[in-house]
Amino acid sequence: MTAETHDVVIMGGGLAGLTLALQLKRRDPATDILVIERRRHPVPHAAHKVGESTVEIGAHYFAQALGLRDHLQGEQLRKFGFRFFFSEGRDELADVTELGASTFLPTGAWQIDRGIFENSLARFAAEAGVHFVDGSMIREFELADGSGAHRVVFEREGDRREVRSRWLVDATGRAQLVKRRLDLARPNGHEVNAVWFRIDDRIDIDRWTDDAEFHARCLHPNRWLSTSHLVGPGYWVWLIPLSSGSHSIGIVCDAAMHPIETMNTFDKAMDWIATHQPRLHVELDRRRDRLQDFAFLRHFSYGCKKVYSGTGRWALVGEAGVFLDPFYSPGSDFIAFANTFVTELIAIDRAGGPVGMIGGLYDRIFLSLYDSMLPIYRDQYPMFGHPEAMPAKVFWDYTYYWAILCPLYFQGRLTDVVRMAKLSPRLDRSQVLNRAVQSLLRRWAAATPGANPKRLIDQAGMPWFVEMNRGLTDRLDDAGFDAAIDLALARLEQLAGELIDRVRQVAPGVDVTEVSALLTVPSPTSGAPLLTPLWPPAEAEAEALGAA
Repeated sequence: MTAETHDVVIMGGGLAGLTLALQLKRRDPATDILVIERRRHPVPHAAHKVGESTVEIGAHYFAQALGLRDHLQGEQLRKFGFRFFFSEGRDELADVTELGASTFLPTGAWQIDRGIFENSLARFAAEAGVHFVDGSMIREFELADGSGAHRVVFEREGDRREVRSRWLVDATGRAQLVKRRLDLARPNGHEVNAVWFRIDDRIDIDRWTDDAEFHARCLHPNRWLSTSHLVGPGYWVWLIPLSSGSHSIGIVCDAAMHPIETMNTFDKAMDWIATHQPRLHVELDRRRDRLQDFAFLRHFSYGCKKVYSGTGRWALVGEAGVFLDPFYSPGSDFIAFANTFVTELIAIDRAGGPVGMIGGLYDRIFLSLYDSMLPIYRDQYPMFGHPEAMPAKVFWDYTYYWAILCPLYFQGRLTDVVRMAKLSPRLDRSQVLNRAVQSLLRRWAAATPGANPKRLIDQAGMPWFVEMNRGLTDRLDDAGFDAAIDLALARLEQLAGELIDRVRQVAPGVDVTEVSALLTVPSPTSGAPLLTPLWPPAEAEAEALGAA
């Protein structure tokens, strides 16, 4: 069996593998790339996969870094942001607190039909000169020793082929071939499960009620385009529309509070939904004959000890390396991070640069990004149904994401190791503050039940929030970027101070010293208030709630 030779072999041709192949070709069209994919193409629309909703980093990666804006605008759905309903056990969605935007924000994202997208990615990759082989099973592989070549044997329709490559990338998803071989698994303490299915029909929340006030809250009758979260203690239910006409529904739960055994078949899941989200059950029950698929996954969140080796010339991307939580749809963000690091590593190697040293630095940066986001999810599920603490958490989490993480990617600073080293004290401070705030939010939710009035908390009605979203696409020089990070820390500190004041007002027995102590530490971000208060004065708030 004669071995073919390629510069890069990517095991796995799903979302992570195909986007990496495209990015590598855009960086250097001369790179010889082979992608080996298990499934036959074309794959079906509304494919049996999770990961249909994007947020700003992933959307920017697809549209700008890969040049796919025309496809996204023409073949996918524009996302109407995230939307939260505190609807545990409620029959009328219009009577609870809703958190979302009344109109589209300036910097948006898309809902992705994975089948349509991956079929298009395979076509774009082939047009770019990528060797794409579908319907193939990897039978064996050997990682290179020293300066040798990696070896992969795969089989397609009984024909076995052997290939060798300088770089080997594992994009096999949860098969995790390299991770298992090298014993790189790292538990992260986030014990959550999920079930999901798709219905061949549109689920339109705006049609769930005749309440005129509910309809008047939004300037556009397009709630169905949102990634809607129906939330309750220990869980959230997603509703995501797909451009093929299907709707994706998922239940994600704290493993201890809602055991997977109570929902691991469609009938069980429907019984669970009938108890916790009865209005959704009404919509799904009359569409039982339109069920397209059903799947469940235990313990879906995990870390990794190492994702890149410059000296070994291998890398893990997508779910072959790490996975956090789908709550804020970060999957495509981490594909963007991972693929960008790998593309840069391969370019450095092809230019004869210090890939061993840089590989170690990129590995630490990527895993630090993962670690910085983990506290947003871990141990937070019990508070998800709290209609006061949870909106505060969402605003905090958005601010942390848009003001700290997004500039690193949008401004192209992630692979600049000198700049990242200089940023380290600021980024460390933001992470410490984030962990403390997440702990305070948990204590607040545990101390009080929280009011759940009939209202929309309108993100589009908060100028500071809209401007933070709009500013994601500004182009900044080094001085402007440093100023933006300082501003981000100032925003977080002001928001943390407001949070302390709010907790003291509504839950005076809750200990706030961990966060308040951090705010007394000298920082370069003191100054005048930067954003309008998240909570109105107590008198105005009482009047508004009384009117509601």
